[in-house]
Amino acid sequence: MHSPTLFILSAVLMALVSTVLCAVWHFNKQIPGLRLWTLSYSLGFLACLSLLVRDYLPEPLSVLLTQGTMLWGACLYLLGCIAHTGKRLVSLRHATVFIAALIGLNLYFTVVHPDLQMRFVLAGLGNGIFFLLTARTLASGERQQVPMRYLVALVAGLHGVFLLLRPLLFKLGPVQPTDVELVALLSQFVLLEFIVALVFMAFGTLMLANEFITNELRHLAEVDPLTSVFNRRAFLMSLDKAIHQAQRTEASLAVLVIDLDYFKKINDTCGHQGGDEVLRHFVQISAQCLRQQDVMGRLGGEEFAIFLPGSDGAGARTVAERLRAAVAARPAATHQGSVALTVSIGLTLCGRGDSSDAALRRADQAMYQAKEHGRNRVEFMAQAPA
Repeated sequence: MHSPTLFILSAVLMALVSTVLCAVWHFNKQIPGLRLWTLSYSLGFLACLSLLVRDYLPEPLSVLLTQGTMLWGACLYLLGCIAHTGKRLVSLRHATVFIAALIGLNLYFTVVHPDLQMRFVLAGLGNGIFFLLTARTLASGERQQVPMRYLVALVAGLHGVFLLLRPLLFKLGPVQPTDVELVALLSQFVLLEFIVALVFMAFGTLMLANEFITNELRHLAEVDPLTSVFNRRAFLMSLDKAIHQAQRTEASLAVLVIDLDYFKKINDTCGHQGGDEVLRHFVQISAQCLRQQDVMGRLGGEEFAIFLPGSDGAGARTVAERLRAAVAARPAATHQGSVALTVSIGLTLCGRGDSSDAALRRADQAMYQAKEHGRNRVEFMAQAPA
């Protein structure tokens, strides 16, 4: 397959990927980095077009267009990955200076001191560095998103290494523009590698976008939008898993049910906005009193639940009392002013043969005992003997 055909194929693929990404971005503007990825592939399409028409343009203009669009395309893809992962490895200012320097050197070796091999090396250097940084950015992402990120990181890394090492494809000594057969062969090989990398990275990019949408939908299905803790369904699923794990390893597991005292009165006095502010205030205090492995959920209204993996009765009561005291000591700031707040907490331990429903039922009964005994207190209820 000769080079013009490969150029056309590359341009068609770039146009197709750009169109698909543009459509995805139009309906999913919340995906971080997607707009930059779309612009990156659009610049790649322009780079392919400039390669197709380079014989009809003055050489300096052809070099400026081709190298500029290629370098900025690779740069924008990197910046898109930075936006997607939040791992800032390079700034736009530094990238601009780097690209300007490379384009300037390319023009120098085109006009002042013509050297095809140096231009080839510079093109590989700039794009190779951007793709290696892309691989590093994606590889440092969160572990739960490893599959897709690592696929794109692997392809970007291999492509970056190829770009940096491709000057080795030249024979020793300077290659003259008259070496038509060698230049054509190298161009075809480089374009084939580019097309393969393009296909895999385009697939990976779409999968990254799909992964983000999937995670967002999962978040909406599992997280209470007001307090950002698990909703009832997600909490019960997590509690079921925790109980099975505790029974399998014979570890202790404590469950707390918490109810905000006189919450209806707070709602009547401060309105629903004030009530929402109080709920968020309570969750913030709870987060400061809990360990990283402890899990909290909102069961409904002003009722919350927490399970404490590895906590025995004494340890769980200590946590519950610390939480109760912290809430009582820190009034909630609302738009209607400061609001005093207390909580009633029911506590139980999960035993052999226990279930999430049974454990929550006992903790709920213990919580109502706390209310009957004056509120702002912790009560414990043990599992009934088998």
